[in-house]
Amino acid sequence: MRDLVYPPVIGFAKTAFKVLDLKIRLTGTENVPRTGGAVIALNHISYVDFILGGFGAVPSKRLVRFMAKDVLFRNRYSGPLMRGMHHIAVDRSAGTASYREAIRYLNDGEIVGVFPEATISRSFELKEFKSGAVRMAAEAGVPVVPLILWGTQRMLTKDHPRDFSRHRAIAITVGEPITVGTDDDAAEATAHLRTTMAGMLDRTIRDYPEQPAGAWWLPASYGGGAPSPAEAERLDQEELARRAARRK
Repeated sequence: MRDLVYPPVIGFAKTAFKVLDLKIRLTGTENVPRTGGAVIALNHISYVDFILGGFGAVPSKRLVRFMAKDVLFRNRYSGPLMRGMHHIAVDRSAGTASYREAIRYLNDGEIVGVFPEATISRSFELKEFKSGAVRMAAEAGVPVVPLILWGTQRMLTKDHPRDFSRHRAIAITVGEPITVGTDDDAAEATAHLRTTMAGMLDRTIRDYPEQPAGAWWLPASYGGGAPSPAEAERLDQEELARRAARRK
């Protein structure tokens, strides 16, 4: 597919990173395949994860086609960009079409980016995973590449004001590709992926240069002030209830 929009967007993002003087630490980027299809599975802690997550594939000279909410494609500002970069719109009420589109991309040798948690984690720890990432990889015969982001939640996330202060530390950790066979149980493969990414997240947090006790962006289990996973789930349910009430 022709990419007239994606390269300039990457150039703009790199310029923004320099202006903000982001201290980006890339680890394991050699695990992103230089050719052929692959599913990149990312944790989700921020609204800017699409930008920084895609940056993890740049050293391998690959472009990531993210599966994202269809509302972003309907927006007058983000819509043209999302379509121009050939991302995949996901309508949660009719997900089969986006799933088939992702399979087509993978068969064509593209890299598809998936957030198995589906929504941002308020606890900044891993939520439960959906099985779509491993099912797509198995059907298309491509690997799943786990990728962990850390520090992006300090820039723009749920329940906190945006903060694009300069000199922010960002960590991007890419794990070894995971092969999923067509005969593998999807639930077991998804559990294995989540366990792998949980270990990567733990190492990434512990290696992060800042560990201030009580910080709102640090998980409670690491001495931070973020909601516990149980509390985060309660907040998620309250948010869903408010949305339902607005729709009525």
